[in-house]
Amino acid sequence: MAGKSEGGDPIKLQKALKDAHYPSSRDDLVSVAKHNKADGETVQRISGIDDKQYNGPDEVQKAVFRSS
Repeated sequence: MAGKSEGGDPIKLQKALKDAHYPSSRDDLVSVAKHNKADGETVQRISGIDDKQYNGPDEVQKAVFRSS
């Protein structure tokens, strides 16, 4: 229930998006994740969210784990 969602890891997502500035687009978030050396699964999950502006990490996390 809490924590992981279908193999996803919210902690990995938080680390991947460290130092992200909001609002950010999906492409900006993917760039931040790659810069932070996130693993391929995490980058792929971020790449799979809707292409829009995200106003904060909570909004990104909801989008990532909703699209799992």
